[in-house]
Amino acid sequence: MKRKICVIICAAMAALSLAACGSDSPVEGTSSAGEGPVSRPEDGSSETAYPIHLENYGREITVTKRPERVLTLGPNCTELFAALGLSDLVAGRSLVNHSRGPLPEYAEAVNRIPELNHSSATREAILSSGADFVYAIDWEISDTGCNIQEAESYGMNVYVNSASTLEEQYQEIRDLGRIFGAEASAEAFIRNQQERISAVQDTLKNREPLKVLVYDSGNNGVFTCSGSNFESLLIELAGGQNIFGDLTDQQWVTVSYEEVLARDPDLILIHDYDSPSLEEKIAEIKSDPTLAQLDCVKEERFASITLESVLPGDRMAYAVEHMAESFFPELF
Repeated sequence: MKRKICVIICAAMAALSLAACGSDSPVEGTSSAGEGPVSRPEDGSSETAYPIHLENYGREITVTKRPERVLTLGPNCTELFAALGLSDLVAGRSLVNHSRGPLPEYAEAVNRIPELNHSSATREAILSSGADFVYAIDWEISDTGCNIQEAESYGMNVYVNSASTLEEQYQEIRDLGRIFGAEASAEAFIRNQQERISAVQDTLKNREPLKVLVYDSGNNGVFTCSGSNFESLLIELAGGQNIFGDLTDQQWVTVSYEEVLARDPDLILIHDYDSPSLEEKIAEIKSDPTLAQLDCVKEERFASITLESVLPGDRMAYAVEHMAESFFPELF
């Protein structure tokens, strides 16, 4: 936008006034090339021109301005916003019951954010929130509650967290950087993750992978993650191999105790969240007559990790480091 400012105070100021009238500098909130409104980022990134068009979850989304009121549905989504310095924009978070608490460096920022719901976000809570942007793990924005289309009909842009590879998660982070004018923070965070994961890989060179059973819960079988689950990738980067990595039709599967016995894991990785507790899950495993036959159970080769740490988000490097230390304590 161009604005002519002609302020004539006296004859001596006439020349200066004429120079001001010819200025081509863009005004705050516009772009000099007529591209629409721009964001003034707080992290030193270049200005973001809107609208932004992005591919996400098999669809195109359009963001016409920098969002101001965000919902993060999933502890991994919430903590990523804190990691990118965007937590002040978050008006509500969900699935707090699936969290053992934020990482220490993000605790202050995350704990300031109100709970939209302690467990899964309800349809009513989402639609009455007044939010203009939702960043949600895929199973938190579905047909079982408030779905994407309904949220969009209430004026919310919905960006779904659904990465199955590191590159897909890095792209999500870059997209959020663009949307919120935080490109520099996003790139710095990605570099940090890449360097830390690479350091673990260097330490694990030439090591045979451990056969790992992921134990989320047990009831008429073991509820575990498949090869298409993001967690399987993290296990591999940490020097392990998901014994059910050959199952790929669904991210989460229930397998029989007999099949676990046949695949004979070297170690059991147990998800730690609210209920049942970690101690209760270990007791379940030891008391099951089939699982009790495993050498890893007899020798108590158990490791644990919080559920939020194996979801795609900000804890990629943290999860790889934590699991590698559990799998190969003699190397770390």
